[in-house]
Amino acid sequence: MQINVTGHQIDLTTSLQDYVHEKLRRLERHYDHITQVHVVLNIEKLKHQAEATVHVAGSELFANAEAADMYAAIDQLSAKLDRQVIKHKEKAVDHNHGSRERKHAHTKFE
Repeated sequence: MQINVTGHQIDLTTSLQDYVHEKLRRLERHYDHITQVHVVLNIEKLKHQAEATVHVAGSELFANAEAADMYAAIDQLSAKLDRQVIKHKEKAVDHNHGSRERKHAHTKFE
């Protein structure tokens, strides 16, 4: 999984980039078909915003979060993406199992 971090109106320190990498690497625990993650960190007045696009097999997932602290925004973003990745994986597994059941059901009637 490749993680790209960009910043708008913010200095991207190595500790901030390492924190993003640490949090988003955890997504691979749930689903190993993630190819790329693009994270944008932004500060608008007193709002710290983090948004990410996750490229998974056959789809893209998007989430954003806003907090008073950038680390808190990254934590919220990570939690949102975690839920989305789990949901995407469940849909993919259900879809694959459904097609197998239909094939088996179809062969029983022949």
